[in-house]
Amino acid sequence: MRVLTFAQALNEALREEMRRDESVVVLGQDVGRKGGVYLVTQGLLEEFGPERVVDTPLSESAIVGSAIGLALYGFRPVAEIQYADFIFGGFEQIVSNLATLRYRSGGDFTAPLVIRAPVGGWIRGGMYHSQSPEAYFAHTPGLFVVCPSNPHDAKGLLKAAIRSEDPVIFFEPKRLYWTLKGEVPEGEYVEQLGKARVVREGDDVTVVTFGSVVHEALEAARRAEERGISVEVIDLRTLKPLDLETVVRSVRKTGRIVVAHEAPFFAGYGAEVVAEVVEEAFLHLEAPPRRVAGFESPIPLAHETLYLPNSNRILDAIVEVHSF
Repeated sequence: MRVLTFAQALNEALREEMRRDESVVVLGQDVGRKGGVYLVTQGLLEEFGPERVVDTPLSESAIVGSAIGLALYGFRPVAEIQYADFIFGGFEQIVSNLATLRYRSGGDFTAPLVIRAPVGGWIRGGMYHSQSPEAYFAHTPGLFVVCPSNPHDAKGLLKAAIRSEDPVIFFEPKRLYWTLKGEVPEGEYVEQLGKARVVREGDDVTVVTFGSVVHEALEAARRAEERGISVEVIDLRTLKPLDLETVVRSVRKTGRIVVAHEAPFFAGYGAEVVAEVVEEAFLHLEAPPRRVAGFESPIPLAHETLYLPNSNRILDAIVEVHSF
């Protein structure tokens, strides 16, 4: 099977969906001639022209607002926010307008659009290019929130997001764009939104995570195995809706759970996972749940690797819950 980078898989998904459906348009800062800051949209302008690949001003509110209007008039826009850190410029449109369209119209209107954004740290981008704002959007009814961890899922989930009748916030771990390669099938395939994947089976501890942290969790699981601890790793893939069934099934087997994400610990996405697991599987727990996350500060530049949930910190949490 052929091997693609994370960025190439996303590019292929966009290209295939634009060929399949003429209503799919791409818009955002530098998505045209430059091909996006991480080159995910490279070559699309040449193939599809400036009416379907639109370079916009540097205004997140204008990008999101235009995408909403296009979606209401029958298009399927894919809007790129150059970094997730700047998505807050369009937060009002996303939360107050986009997410509520189906509900407030009684189902008469939908807004089938995707908002793509590079997310997370590990590139020494400092506090303005390294944020992980997934919890804000997962809290909002009416939105899907997706964050893939590998090229196969990146392509399949983006295609599913573009075809969705509801708006999707599609976070792409910038650490993975050109550093991670993986097998991607040729031909048509679409992954299911709202479905997690068990990427490593185990019996003693469940680790739940998503995005680039999946790879840190897998390394921690490998090292835990050297200590005689069998770790199951779940890649959520879609954060909203949460595939609670897969998580709870695992916890009922292992009796222990660790949740890891890059965003700050307090009120982070992991808190919701832990709360729902406690509600559904409390009597199966043999140790208190543990969260491994960013600390209560903006992500630092000089000490980024200490701030983020690396394999060392995840391993410490695994050992702690296992020895409880």
